[in-house]
Amino acid sequence: MSSHEESRSVADVGVGGTPDRPLRIERDGRVLILTLHRPDKLNALTPELHEQLHQAVVAASNDADIGAIVLTGAGRAFCSGGDMGGRKDSASAAPTLEQRAEELRRHGETARLLHDMPKPTLAMVNGVAAGAGLALALACDLRIASRDSVLTTSYVKVAMSGDLGCSYFLTQLVGSAKARELMFLSERIDASEAYRIGLVSRIVDADSLRAATLQLAQQLAQGPALALRYIKRNLTCAETGSLAEVLETEAFGMGRCGRTQDAKEAALAFREKRPPIFKGC
Repeated sequence: MSSHEESRSVADVGVGGTPDRPLRIERDGRVLILTLHRPDKLNALTPELHEQLHQAVVAASNDADIGAIVLTGAGRAFCSGGDMGGRKDSASAAPTLEQRAEELRRHGETARLLHDMPKPTLAMVNGVAAGAGLALALACDLRIASRDSVLTTSYVKVAMSGDLGCSYFLTQLVGSAKARELMFLSERIDASEAYRIGLVSRIVDADSLRAATLQLAQQLAQGPALALRYIKRNLTCAETGSLAEVLETEAFGMGRCGRTQDAKEAALAFREKRPPIFKGC
């Protein structure tokens, strides 16, 4: 990733939602809303959409004016996975194995950033989330799903093994045994079952989905940004680190947060019996 790419702002990435730019980008205060916008294809991911999403996520990760990111899909689906008819390579121009692996690594970097970036990410699951679409949803910190949403791994049905960290996220969220069942059998999971096994954070009626998701996103975006950054760092460390490593990470984060203006504001607000007003510093 180049320094030029890292320095781009969300404004540089632009607003999409057209055939040429199938990613719609909106701002609602400190919340960035990224909408996969190929409703006629159930928001299936093409190389172009992958690249636009990657650029937007990189920009959002580095934009201090953005406090939370919401990822969703247009129409009746979140994302149906990779577009099986989207690649136009002819037999003679087909990428080499190395070229295809590098492309998939870049796509996977988008999922890693959604998971690791120092600010909350939320998936607004409005319908089908399958394959790589499911992986993108699982990469987010929170998943708010409509009651009529359906989740499925789907990879085995198209003779593929999985990408975008789906195997990692499933194992983290539901455990190894359940992850294997979901990957091998590729059964369709409705919202209630997804909530029961921990794949989604909350389920709401379809007509309340956007409002409920944005309410959570705004709450997080207006929170103490540095504290949220270190909370997320702690939790990411806890996924693979030892207890000693987690304790070390927590100790540094607590020390850093204790020196912020937000911590002072929280203490003052407690004494004055009022809600704190955080500035993110």
